[in-house]
Amino acid sequence: MIATDRFVFLHLHKSGGTFVNESLLRFVPGARQLGYHLPRAMIPSELRQLPVLGVVRNPWSYYVSWYAFQAARPQPNPLFGVLSRNRELGFTATIRNMLELGRDRELLAATARALPAQYTNRGLNLPGPALAGIAGSGEGFYSFLFRYMFDGPVPPLIARMESVRGELPALLEQAGLEPGAGLRRHLALAPPSNVSSHGAYTDYYDAGLADLVAERDAAVIERFGYRYAA
Repeated sequence: MIATDRFVFLHLHKSGGTFVNESLLRFVPGARQLGYHLPRAMIPSELRQLPVLGVVRNPWSYYVSWYAFQAARPQPNPLFGVLSRNRELGFTATIRNMLELGRDRELLAATARALPAQYTNRGLNLPGPALAGIAGSGEGFYSFLFRYMFDGPVPPLIARMESVRGELPALLEQAGLEPGAGLRRHLALAPPSNVSSHGAYTDYYDAGLADLVAERDAAVIERFGYRYAA
């Protein structure tokens, strides 16, 4: 979470937020970090009247990035540990578990127990009790996470990760901040941050899993015009 006197930026997991965080902290006067991966509900009361900004990504791409990042770590996070059965399962079975969390009570309970009981300000930073919001929803994990992060009385201003370099300046202007030349140059030229190592996301899916993402994450897919680019 990055707070300024004009807006609050919320960092949705594995969706280009690290790059935006670094850009805002470097080029927006007075920008400061408040916690890590915190949702809108955790914005301090004195800042809740400000516009909320964020970045979203193609859900099919998100699941590949998340899996590749966690699978490459010596100690993956507890979410990956439960959903992959401690690395016994590959991509397809792990992501299918991720997409079924809201419908599989036993899996959801085991995942909630594995996650920390409260915010830790590191990693995914999702407390186990917060997973109650996905139960019975029929949502994929990414759509749940988007809703958990951004739900509020006023719609957030959201850029798509795939075109964030061009879309973010316009959102900042909507929030009342004129991006300076330094920020515009950084957005145009700086390399991406915290990138997972993987191939094209379409290489990871069979037809059944791709269709399941389309069903479970329809809220994000339809809202932001995403499609499966085979």
